[in-house]
Amino acid sequence: MGKVIFYEDGNFQGRHYECMSDCSDMSSFLSRCHSYRVESGCFVVYDRPNFMGNQYFLRRGEYSDYVSFGMTDSIRSCRLIPQHRGSFRM
Repeated sequence: MGKVIFYEDGNFQGRHYECMSDCSDMSSFLSRCHSYRVESGCFVVYDRPNFMGNQYFLRRGEYSDYVSFGMTDSIRSCRLIPQHRGSFRM
């Protein structure tokens, strides 16, 4: 299971939205997204709704300003990358 918190403004300010699964259009929750905190799991985020546009991989950590990480636009959709844990037998 993963969890990411998106914030409307940089430095984790403004309204926020907690996401633990895929979200095809974040505009119904936030007008923009300029910072985010990945608490667990890994996500692919997109700069367009419906998982379109440029893709960016996010892993656990704090991202206080989307521009400093090479993003050209605000995040508009995201997908949780499933983590599979299993046993390996020989």
